[in-house]
Amino acid sequence: MEGTVVPLLVTGLVGAVGFVVAWYAFVRYPGSILDLAGVLVVAVVTLVALWIGSRLAGSLVTSYTVAEVAVEGPIARESKRGVPGSPVGASADDVVEQIERADADPDAQALLVKLNTPGGEIVPSEDIRLAAESFDGPTVGYATDVCASGGYDIATGCDEVWVREGTLVGSIGVIGSRVNASELADRLGLSYEGFTAGEYKDAGTPLKELDPREREYLQGLVDDYYDQFVDTVVEGRDVDREVVEDTEARVFLGPDALERGLVDHLGTREEVEASLADRLDDSVVVREFEPVRPLRERVRIGAQQATYAFGAGLAGALDGDADGVRFRR
Repeated sequence: MEGTVVPLLVTGLVGAVGFVVAWYAFVRYPGSILDLAGVLVVAVVTLVALWIGSRLAGSLVTSYTVAEVAVEGPIARESKRGVPGSPVGASADDVVEQIERADADPDAQALLVKLNTPGGEIVPSEDIRLAAESFDGPTVGYATDVCASGGYDIATGCDEVWVREGTLVGSIGVIGSRVNASELADRLGLSYEGFTAGEYKDAGTPLKELDPREREYLQGLVDDYYDQFVDTVVEGRDVDREVVEDTEARVFLGPDALERGLVDHLGTREEVEASLADRLDDSVVVREFEPVRPLRERVRIGAQQATYAFGAGLAGALDGDADGVRFRR
């Protein structure tokens, strides 16, 4: 309890000081013409002061035992944004960097991987799983709403997997997709003319139909990715291959996933931390690791998120693939 009260007090104090200083500097003293601008500046300065306060609080209270990293949203090599400031998925490079930073910290006795993801790109998901497997200490995956596909791939790299009763678990499969725009191109009077070296170099190009050999070739890639995924689950979860294949890429609620051996425990966050305390024979103090970004980047992201929140009801982001075949877990 004390480990959380002190940081909150320091953060609040620094934020309050920043607010008062900004108020007198930009609102109280300037003339009425600058009042509106002053209010905006006050808000920005207060946010920056809160960020500085949180950093200061973190430096004052450094003792912790469990490092936490979050994998939330669709998984990709780098974060993708639609509407500026819209919610983003999990950047594999960022998550791997956080795990490696935690592994290098002697205070981190265990790693807690918080999962809420439907999956995403194959190799980035594997990179996160490998990083979790390499952590020097107990690793626990804790899934909240969804732990599917690439997210479940990551979970297999943890020593234990905890889920809630309502968590969707599984989707052990691979999907390959392409946009077929050949008919639309015909209507517009467009034709595809490719210059390639190699018979299958342009297999999956949206502006032409697939011939049987190309379809067989692309399906073969999907099958190979699937076999790799099944092998990963069999090894990571120590279950029979038939058990994994029998899921047929379906998702299961927590109790069914537990019965099939896809997860280890059902429980709340508090129960996960209690279990970790027993394993470590020490009290659990969790520190959440976040990507290391310069102040300018943090301010930019904060401003974009505020912009998105303001206009969230007026705009949406479209996510489509029009550049050939995409494979996802």
